[in-house]
Amino acid sequence: MTSDIPDPSRATPEGASDWWRHAVIYQVYPRSFADATGDGVGDLRGITARLPSLAELGVDAVWLSPFYVSPQNDGGYDVADYCDVDPAFGTLDDFAALENVAHDLGLKVIVDLVPNHSSSEHVWFREALASAPGSPERARYLFRDGSGPDGELPPNNWQSVFGGPAWTRVTEPDGTPGQWYLHLFDSSQPDFDWRNPRVREQFRDILRFWLDRGVDGFRVDVAHGMIKVEGLPDYTPPANGGSMGGGAVGLEPDIESGADDPTPPFWAQEGVHEIYRDWRLVLDEYDERILVAEAWVDPPAKLARWVRPDEMHQAFNFAYLATPWSGPELRAVIDTSIAAFGGVDAPSTWVLSNHDVVRHASRLALTAENPQGHGIGPDSPGQPVRELGLARARAATALMLALPGSAYLYQGEELGLPEVIDLPDASRLDPTWFRTNGERYGRDGCRVPIPWEADAPAYGFNATGTSWLPQPDDWAPYARDSQAGVDGSTLELYRAALAARKAHDLGLGSVEWLDGFGEHVVAFRNRGLTVVANTGEDAVDLPAGTVALASGPLDSRSLPADTTVWLTS
Repeated sequence: MTSDIPDPSRATPEGASDWWRHAVIYQVYPRSFADATGDGVGDLRGITARLPSLAELGVDAVWLSPFYVSPQNDGGYDVADYCDVDPAFGTLDDFAALENVAHDLGLKVIVDLVPNHSSSEHVWFREALASAPGSPERARYLFRDGSGPDGELPPNNWQSVFGGPAWTRVTEPDGTPGQWYLHLFDSSQPDFDWRNPRVREQFRDILRFWLDRGVDGFRVDVAHGMIKVEGLPDYTPPANGGSMGGGAVGLEPDIESGADDPTPPFWAQEGVHEIYRDWRLVLDEYDERILVAEAWVDPPAKLARWVRPDEMHQAFNFAYLATPWSGPELRAVIDTSIAAFGGVDAPSTWVLSNHDVVRHASRLALTAENPQGHGIGPDSPGQPVRELGLARARAATALMLALPGSAYLYQGEELGLPEVIDLPDASRLDPTWFRTNGERYGRDGCRVPIPWEADAPAYGFNATGTSWLPQPDDWAPYARDSQAGVDGSTLELYRAALAARKAHDLGLGSVEWLDGFGEHVVAFRNRGLTVVANTGEDAVDLPAGTVALASGPLDSRSLPADTTVWLTS
C-alpha cells in the first residue's frame, strides 16, 4: 500500500514533457461531430476533415469518445471489440489517418477506454453465456446464483445507474433459467470481475494495442468502479440524498461519502488503485502518455487519490462542474481543488460540459432542481432562459480558462450551444429514457450533431441533411461560419481566451485571491493577469488595468452581472 505523500522519485523528470499539466483538451463525441459518409452518423473521416478548425481554435489535445465496435446501445460505451473501429465510424486505417493529421497539427490524441463493463455482444460475454457456471469464461464477469428457493430473485438489491435492477437472469445453454449477471449500467453492459487476473492481463494488452499505435493517452470511463466489495452485500442509499448513481450519470455529492454515508459497495473501493498503479507501469514504458480518470468522487481531497504520482495523471473535477454560478461556492471549490491536487503533485482540472451533463449554456440558467442524468425535456420544471444561460456560460468559461492547471471543452460549447430540449420522444435513444419509462430525459439533448455552416444541409454536419438526432430549426446563428470573425461572438471569445491563456502561461500559474469586491465576485491574479467574475445581480467597479478579454459588454469601468473580465496592468 502506498503513502498519500507524493514520491519525488516518480515526479516528472527535468526536461520531460509535462503537456498534460496545462493542456486544454477538446472532447469530440464522434457520432455528433462531423459525418463524411452522409449516413447521419459522425465518423473518423469527418473528424479528420474538421481537425484544422480545432487547431485554429487553440486547443492542445483532442479526446475521442468511443469509436470501437459496438451495438451502440449506450452511445458506444458498450464495447464489443476494444481493438477495432466500428464500421459506422470507419476503420483502423481511418483512425491512423486521423491521428497523423492531429499530430501534424500539434494536437495530442486521447481515446476513451471503458474497463468497467463490455457489451453483451463482446465475444468474452458470448463465451460466458455458452459456458457452465463456475467456468473460466464466466469468471471474467460477475455471474452469481440468484436468491430465493429457486434462484428466481436477484443476488442483491443493487439498482442500475440507468434505472431498474442491476441484475439480469440468463437462460442456460440447456434452456433452463440460470445465473444472474451484474450490470451497473444497461443490461447490455455486463460488469467485468476485476479480481480476475485474466481480465487484468487482457486490458494490459488493450492498452499496449493503442499505445503502439501512437495514442497520447486514455480517458478511463467509470474509473471509480471496477472493484466491488467481496460478497456483493445489499446496499440502500442513505435517506439524506445518497444515490445508487455514479459514472456516466447520477452525480451525487456523496458518491464516495463521509462517515455518515458509507461508500456504496460498488464505487470507489480501495482495490481500484492497485489497477491504476499497474496501468501506470505500462504507460511509463512509453513517452509522454497519460491516464485521465472519470471518477465521480467528491470531495476533491478524495478524488486526488486517483492521481497520486504512481497512478493517473489527471482526474475530471466534477465537483467544479457541479458548482452553481455562485461566488462563494466557486471560490471554495477552486481553493479545495488546487490544494487537493497540488498535494499529490497533480494539476487541477476544470470542466463545465461533457457528453453526460446538461450543457452549461442551459444548466447555469435552470431555476429548478435538475439531478445529474435526468436531462431536460419540454416538461421539465425550471426551464432555462437562453440569453441568461449563454451570458453565464461565457462568463463561467472565461473564469475557467484563467485558472491554473488543465481544462476540458466539450464540442459545440465554443459555439454557445444550449441543451436541445424539444427532442421528439420518438427520437430519444439514451437508455435512461427507456429504463425509467420516460421519467428521465437523459443525455440526448447534449449530444445533438453540432452546426458548422448555417446554410448547409444538417448545418454542415454532412452533405445529405441526415442526422441521427434531429437538429433544432433555429441553430443557424450558432453555426461556426456564422460566428467566425464576428466580434463578440462566442467562438471568437473562446479563440481569444485560449490565445491569451497560452500567451500568459496561465495553465502553469497560480491563484492569488483579491479582496474587496463583495461575496458575489470571484477575483484573483494569475501570472500578472487580473481576473474578475461577477456572479451577482449588480454591477461592480473594475480595478485599474487594460481590458484583455471580456465575456460580455462592459459599461465603462464597471463589470455587469454575469460577466468576467481579464485585465492587464
